[in-house]
Amino acid sequence: MSRPPVRFGLVGFGAWGQHHAQSIASHPDAQLVAIVAPSAASRAAAQLAHPTARVFADHREMLAQTKLDLVDIVTPSHTHREIAFAALEAGCDVLLEKPMALTIEDCRAIVRHARALGRKLAVGHEFRLSSQWGEIKRRIASGVIGEPQYVLVELSRKPYRLGASGWRYDQQRVGSWVLEEPIHFFDLARWYLAGAGDPVELHAYGNSRDPARPALYDNFSAMFKYANGAYAVVSQTLAAFEHHQTVKVAGNKGAIWAGWSGALDRTLEPSFFLKVFDGETLENVVIEKHSGEVFELREEIARCVQMVRGEAAPAASGEDGLWSAGLCLLAEESIRQKRPLPVAEFLSS
Repeated sequence: MSRPPVRFGLVGFGAWGQHHAQSIASHPDAQLVAIVAPSAASRAAAQLAHPTARVFADHREMLAQTKLDLVDIVTPSHTHREIAFAALEAGCDVLLEKPMALTIEDCRAIVRHARALGRKLAVGHEFRLSSQWGEIKRRIASGVIGEPQYVLVELSRKPYRLGASGWRYDQQRVGSWVLEEPIHFFDLARWYLAGAGDPVELHAYGNSRDPARPALYDNFSAMFKYANGAYAVVSQTLAAFEHHQTVKVAGNKGAIWAGWSGALDRTLEPSFFLKVFDGETLENVVIEKHSGEVFELREEIARCVQMVRGEAAPAASGEDGLWSAGLCLLAEESIRQKRPLPVAEFLSS
C-alpha cells in the first residue's frame, strides 16, 4: 500500500527558496502544500510556478489554515527563530536553512524548543549529502588516509547576491557574512574531524574592501584546533570571480584533495574532482552524481522525507547547526578581540 506524501510548507520564495520549492515539488513522496512569500510579486510568481500549492503572505496564516508535516524555512536569517518556534508549536518538524539564527542564544533556544516539543529539527547543511564532499567523509571513515590531522576548506568567489530588499548587505539582518557561506565550511571541517572530539581554540582574521561596511568581511580566514593536535583552516574571499571551492584533508597515512568550479554557485554543469592518496597509490575518484548545492538540495529534501517518516536522522541536526553557527560567531569575536579564543566557554550551554 502506498503511503501518503509528506506535506511540506515552504516559508520564503526568494532565489534559494524557489530551488527548495522545485526540489520539494519534484520529489515523488513530497507534496508542496503551501508557500509563504512576503511580496505580492513573489506570491504571484509562487502561484504561477506551483498552482496546486496554497500561497500565503504570513507564516502564521499558513500554519493556522493548512495541515503540514514539515515546515521548510528559507527566509532572511534574522527571522529564523520566530518562524521556527511557530512551526514547532504547530506540531511540525522543521528544516531550517543555515544559519539557525544570528546569536548563540537563539540557536540554543531553537534546539531546546524542538527537543521539548518532541519535534525533529534539521539544519540546511546540504554539503553533507554531496556526492563529492560526502564521499570525503566516507573515505576518512574507511581509514584510507589514517587519522586526519589537517583540514582546509577554502572558497574564492564573486561577492554575495544582495538578497531580497538588500538584506544580505544589512548587518542588522544578516548578522555576519561569516554566517553566510563559511558556516558550511565550519560544518564540513568539524564533520571531517569528528574523531578528534570538539575543537578547543579558534583564531580568525577578516578585512573588507568597503570602509562603509568594515564588519562584513570580503576576506575571512579562521583556524581552529583540537586537543589531539589536529586543526582546520576555513577561508573565503568574496573579492574574486566565479565560484571555486577546495577541500584538502591530510592524515597520518595519506591525503585527500578535492575541487569544485563553476561560473556561479548554482551552476548546473560544474567541473569537479576528488583525488585520494593512501600513502602509496593515488586514486582519481569517479563521482557518478553531479556535485553542487542545487543537486545536494534535492538530496536534503529526500532526507527530510525520510526524517519525517522515522526512517533516517537529519543530515545535520539542530546540535550540528548550533555548533556551526557558534564557531562562526566565535570567529567574529576573535576578529574583534584580535586574539585566539577558547571554544568551550562560548559554546557551553
